[in-house]
Amino acid sequence: MNRILQINFIILFLLISSGIQAQAFENLVEFLTVHPNKKTVALDSTAYPAKLIFTPVVSYAPETNLSFGLGMKGLFKLNGSGDETRTSNIPLTVQYSVENKYLFFSGFDIFWPQERYVLTGNVRVQSFPSLFFGVGQDSPKSNQEEFGFSRLLVEPIFLKNMFIPYLYFGGGLRCNRISNVDFISDGLLANSLQTGALGSTSVGGQLAAIYDSRDNLLNAKNGVYLRLTHGFYGKLLGGTHDFELTRLDMRYYTQPFKKSNSVLAFQFTMHFSHGDTPLQELGRLGGSESLRGYFEGRYTDRNLFVTQVEWRQKISRLWGVTAFTGVGSVASSIGQFDISSLRPAVGVGVRFLIDPEEDLNLRLDFGAGQEKINYYFKIAEAF
Repeated sequence: MNRILQINFIILFLLISSGIQAQAFENLVEFLTVHPNKKTVALDSTAYPAKLIFTPVVSYAPETNLSFGLGMKGLFKLNGSGDETRTSNIPLTVQYSVENKYLFFSGFDIFWPQERYVLTGNVRVQSFPSLFFGVGQDSPKSNQEEFGFSRLLVEPIFLKNMFIPYLYFGGGLRCNRISNVDFISDGLLANSLQTGALGSTSVGGQLAAIYDSRDNLLNAKNGVYLRLTHGFYGKLLGGTHDFELTRLDMRYYTQPFKKSNSVLAFQFTMHFSHGDTPLQELGRLGGSESLRGYFEGRYTDRNLFVTQVEWRQKISRLWGVTAFTGVGSVASSIGQFDISSLRPAVGVGVRFLIDPEEDLNLRLDFGAGQEKINYYFKIAEAF
């Protein structure tokens, strides 16, 4: 399917959506919702009404093309949880692209009663294409080379609340296996000197600290989110490389003018690696969530930072608009970050509410980097 057809498909979808009445749409959402503990809730008013919401999934990103699938979002609370405990969230997504590629993904946050403990993490199984431009902050656009690979990522982290509300410390395991790399035999990737370019397995333990006071994990309007992890990877558990990886994700959400139904969101991320770091564990600038307007991995290196800010404005019950900007860079060492290597991005987006109760949006974003404009069609906010 060519790019023009993809754009027409998205425009058609938005035109159809604009004709949906709010009540009819809510009836559709209810039709796609399963209530697994409905009988329990009828007998016990203190029980949380768990939901399994099934939705068709249509997404587009320039790196992966157009894909279709089925999504399921599980919302529940463990026994003994009250209003002080946020809703646990287990989304599942299965997608298949027009290029015969597949993706299974689940990112989960499970809260114990009174939020004494939390289990968070990711599971991803995929066979999707990617782009390689080389390693470094000056890799030219002419280097662009497509390759395919399979990924198995399992990353559970278990944490305990410590000292003050919303602050958690803990750790977990992480396994990231890259295999079945489909590359051009005499291309840039095949001749790359970067370790792990043609496949790798990263297995190790992580230490983690999380502070999370967001009012809504899917679409926050107020609160702070801070996640710091440091992983140790080696060959003891079957890995192929010895290295360490530090990742920081900081977010802040506020409503500067509450009556205007607007949200101002900030994010700052950093990625540092040390040792024999394989290609797929390097910092990758760009994508549908971080510095929209650049292909994911447009600039790749050991160290990365990205900061972005987004204004989210509700214009009706179902519709909203956004404007965002950001800047980021990569470098082989911290001392090599400089102003000349900064990569700016700006963009605008449209939002359509698909789950009123959980405030979950469908988003269409247009992001412009230094080289081109990319568009992204996804479920949930970028950050």
